[in-house]
Amino acid sequence: MHKIAPYIDHTILKPDTNSEQIQQLCQEALTYSFAAVCVPPYFVALASSILEKSNVKVATVIGFPFGYSSIAAKVEEAKRAIQDGAVELDVVVNIAAIKDARWNYVQNELDILTTTCHLQDKKIKIIFETSLLSEAEILKLCQISTDIGADFIKTSTGFNGGGASVEVVQLMKNNIPNTIKIKASGGIRTLSEAESMITAGADRIGTSSAVTMIQ
Repeated sequence: MHKIAPYIDHTILKPDTNSEQIQQLCQEALTYSFAAVCVPPYFVALASSILEKSNVKVATVIGFPFGYSSIAAKVEEAKRAIQDGAVELDVVVNIAAIKDARWNYVQNELDILTTTCHLQDKKIKIIFETSLLSEAEILKLCQISTDIGADFIKTSTGFNGGGASVEVVQLMKNNIPNTIKIKASGGIRTLSEAESMITAGADRIGTSSAVTMIQ
């Protein structure tokens, strides 16, 4: 097994994804022993059926990619994803609420979603979308994520401007306890980029270029 494999969330989230691509993604994850596949909610049941007897986890996205749907909508989306077999949920924060400085709303939303996941013994990854946030906003989200007991915090969706950077991963790492892990994602296409993120403090790498990296 390649040393990078246990860090990889093998990802396909494009809107025109089809079943055949999901089957290939899952097969590649099995071949290379990746940590997880990250698939659109629509394909969670399919991915779960393919991977159910393996160690590869099924992850999906909630409130993706803009994060501004209602709390109730995100909770229902999370419940359905769990029902379909997802064990890790990558949830986009409500960036609009952050820009309005409605921090109580942000904390309440993330608290409810974390509880929803943890009651079912599932993991939550909170997507910050760091390219749209100031340093002060990133630090505030680190504090909230710590308070609510998030499992992971994640740099980016990969769909809204910039992706992960070493500087942002280091900033996040320096402002959370060791109990919270970091997922770097967005624009990570080479092995050296992935390795630099891990050196900076990332515990998981979200990428659609994993097979190329390993080969």
